[in-house]
Amino acid sequence: MSATDPATQIVILSGARTAIGTFGGSLAAIPPISLAATVTRAALERAGVAPDRIGQVVFGHVINTEPRDMYLSRVAMLEAGIPHTTPAMNVNRLCGSGAQAIVSACQALMLGDAGFAIAGGAESMSRAPYVVPQARFGAKMGDVAMLDMMTGALTCPMGTGHMGVTAENVAAEHDISREAQDAFALESQSRAAAAIAAGHFRDQIVPVEVKMRQGMVAFDTDEHPKATSLEKLAGLKAVFQKGGSVTAGNASGINDGAAALVLARGDAAREAGLTPRARILG
Repeated sequence: MSATDPATQIVILSGARTAIGTFGGSLAAIPPISLAATVTRAALERAGVAPDRIGQVVFGHVINTEPRDMYLSRVAMLEAGIPHTTPAMNVNRLCGSGAQAIVSACQALMLGDAGFAIAGGAESMSRAPYVVPQARFGAKMGDVAMLDMMTGALTCPMGTGHMGVTAENVAAEHDISREAQDAFALESQSRAAAAIAAGHFRDQIVPVEVKMRQGMVAFDTDEHPKATSLEKLAGLKAVFQKGGSVTAGNASGINDGAAALVLARGDAAREAGLTPRARILG
């Protein structure tokens, strides 16, 4: 089968995402399953696809925050109204998990396993737990350590260090200066702020009801972007390596959120009278 074959090409019918919550921010109390279910419902509604048409659900997910997260994809699809007869699976490719979910869903569609599929990702870094491995069978004596699953997820399992150290290594290998990193970070923050102010993300985002002091509030605006300047960024200390160049201002953010796409085989979309938003070429 070929992605360019009109009969088997894969199309995107719709997408939805939550606003991005910062670490410990507005989405900190919302389980990732709830976020995944919210965007799945919204994506289905926007696509005009009935839940019982979905033949495969794939969600990227890395850090389990509760036992149900071990099957986040299935619990979320059930909460979104997709029948229990539909198969689902989680995929974990760390930072690439959401992208892998799309790839895996496309493969299922191209093989003819389904005509319609959900592909997405959901994560709550704010809710990443601490675990006590010694508690299973008891500690005979001495101190018992708790492991931070969030920093664990950000650390190379082969022992080469934290992701921030990887950024330091890349900067050194390619001679990327602190000034260049700060300038790029400022440009990224400025572009995000301008896009938010112009409403460019409004149609992407599905509001999430969150409990605040003033009552229930619809969280619908990315909260991670921060007003800053080159002077402020230059004043921050390196956080991963002494004498390094990666700071809290130019490093990747720690966030919460979810997103989902409704994908379909081209022939299935045509037979259902649906108009694709885009095609996946490879």
